[in-house]
Amino acid sequence: MANTIKNRVEILQKLNIQQLNPMQEEALSVINNTTNTVLLSPTGTGKTLAFLLPLIDKLDPELKEIQALILVPSRELAIQIEQVIRSMGSGYKVNAVYGGRAMSKDKIELKHTPAILIGTPGRIADHFNNERFSTKFIKTLVLDEFDKSLETGFEEEMKYIINLLPSLNKRILTSATQGVSIPGFVRIDKAKTINYLKEVSYKLTTKIVVSPSKDKHKTLLQLLNQIGNNPGIIFCNLRESIKGVSTFLDKNNINHGCFHGDMEQKDRERSLLKFRNGTYDVIVATDLASRGIDIPEMKYIIHFELPYKNEEFIHRNGRTARVNSKGTAYILKWEKENLPDFIKNVGVQKLIKTNTRKASYWTTLFISGGRKDKISKGDIAGLFFKQGKISKDQLGVIELKQDCTFVSVPVAIAPKLVEELNNIRLKKKKVRISII
Repeated sequence: MANTIKNRVEILQKLNIQQLNPMQEEALSVINNTTNTVLLSPTGTGKTLAFLLPLIDKLDPELKEIQALILVPSRELAIQIEQVIRSMGSGYKVNAVYGGRAMSKDKIELKHTPAILIGTPGRIADHFNNERFSTKFIKTLVLDEFDKSLETGFEEEMKYIINLLPSLNKRILTSATQGVSIPGFVRIDKAKTINYLKEVSYKLTTKIVVSPSKDKHKTLLQLLNQIGNNPGIIFCNLRESIKGVSTFLDKNNINHGCFHGDMEQKDRERSLLKFRNGTYDVIVATDLASRGIDIPEMKYIIHFELPYKNEEFIHRNGRTARVNSKGTAYILKWEKENLPDFIKNVGVQKLIKTNTRKASYWTTLFISGGRKDKISKGDIAGLFFKQGKISKDQLGVIELKQDCTFVSVPVAIAPKLVEELNNIRLKKKKVRISII
C-alpha cells in the first residue's frame, strides 16, 4: 500500500497536479474497492485520470501480457489517453490502435505486448479476431464515453470483444451524459455509480452574440477580434459550414485549423497538434470535437450554428471552463433566429469595434525521427539548443510520435532553423526537418 501511494505521488508530480479533485478522490476509492463502477461526470472534470490511477494500481509488473483494455469511440480519444498514460511515467507499456492508419503500424508497435491496450472497438475486434495476442490475462475493462460508442454503432464489436474476455474482474464505464441504458452484454451487475453530473460549473459564462445579418461571418470576425488570441473552438453543425467559415477566416488572415469526420486521420491529428502547440489558436469543428479531445487551456467556444439537442450543447460547452479554469460559451445568433428551449436566461454580449488579435507567434516543424529511432524529447531539445542555437523560451511544445516528431518554434526563426538543421544526424539517424 505504501508503494502504491508513493507511485501515485510520483505520477501526480510528473503530471504537475497538486491534488485530485473530489470526483477523482471518490473514483479512486470506489474503483479500487468495487468490481463494477459507472462514473458519470461532466466533460473536462478529469475522468481519464480518475480511472487510470486505480487501473495502474492493479497491474502486475512481472506479467508481460495485456492486463487492461480501454475501449473508446474515437481515434482522438484513444490518442489522448495514450498520451496521458505516457506522461504518467508508470513504467508500463501502453499502445493505442484505431482505424484510419495502416495495420502494419499496429503490428510493429505490438511486437512487444503492452500492459494497457487502448482502441476503437472495430480495430480491437480485428486484432482479437486474428488472435494477435492473448485475451485471457485482461482483468480490467474500461468503456470510456460508452454512450458515444453505442451511438456510433459499435454495439456488435463491443459485444464480440467482451465475450472474448474470460478473466474480467473489474469493469469501469464512464460518461458525461445521464440516463444511458447499459446493454446486458456488458454484464455490469450491481454497479456502484459515481454521479457528479449535477455539479454546476460556476466557472462557465454563457453569452449571446446577436448578428444583424443572417450571414453571421462578419459578426464572428468582430467577436474573434474582441476575444484576441485566446485558444477556442468554433462549432458548426455541418462540414459545408466549416468550409465556409474556414474560407472566410483565411480571407481575413486568421490562422486556424479544421476538424471534422471527412478529413483524413493524419490531417485531423495535425490540426489538434498545431492547436495544442499554439500554431493555431482557433479550430473550426463539428461536434466530433465536443468530446474525446483534451485541451485544458481552452478559453472559449463559439456556437456558430446552434446545436440540435441539449446534450450537444452541454458537450460543446464542456470544452471550456475545464477543471480549474474559467471559460465562456458564446451563442452566435441572427437577430430573427429563435433559440431552442434548452437555452434559457442567457445575457447578451455587446461587441465593440476593436482588434486585439496578433499574428501567430508559433509554427510547427516536422522531424522525420521518433521513438522507434530511440530519439527522446531531451535529444530534440539538445539539437535545437546546441546546433540550432536557440534559447529555452524559443523552444515550444515537443510531441514525440512513433516514427516522427513535431516541434513548435517561433515563426520568425523557423526558416533559418530548417536551413541549418535539415539532414542533420540525430542519434544514428539522418533526419529531415521541414515546416508544416
